[in-house]
Amino acid sequence: MDSYLERLRRELEEAIGGASPSALAQAPAGKWSAAQILEHLFLTYKNTNRGIAKCLEQGGPLATHATLKDRMATLLVVKFGYFPSGRDAPERTIPRGMPALEAQQAIVLELQKMGSGLDGCERRFGIRTKIMDHPVLGPLTANEWRKFHWIHGRHHARQIRARMGKR
Repeated sequence: MDSYLERLRRELEEAIGGASPSALAQAPAGKWSAAQILEHLFLTYKNTNRGIAKCLEQGGPLATHATLKDRMATLLVVKFGYFPSGRDAPERTIPRGMPALEAQQAIVLELQKMGSGLDGCERRFGIRTKIMDHPVLGPLTANEWRKFHWIHGRHHARQIRARMGKR
């Protein structure tokens, strides 16, 4: 698996660290529990994989042209690694009640699938080709997608650690 995605997998495993389902279900008022965060991450990976599959099925990238706003957002998040807090998750990535253990297992599979799919996109379209749009950052290359998911996952791993009482 790609280094960003492998680091992400390890980061999430370490954050969860054998926590019980009841511990994963605990959350401060108005915040997602660790289980909900895991489901959110699973949904983001699943949706990214749908986009990758479309690119590969259609035989070409689905990306639009980057606007100045897209370029600035990508620079901030992907290049500098800053992930701002307080933004609402896109509707399709909001947790709906998936069991934590199921989400944990599904995450590993989705990350493996993502690694293979992104590798396939790079082989077919080139490493510098923007393959598809992120809903906030705009068009990203395969490696920018890998790095985005690493940064996004690291952000949520910190939240999981906080919910588990780890720092």
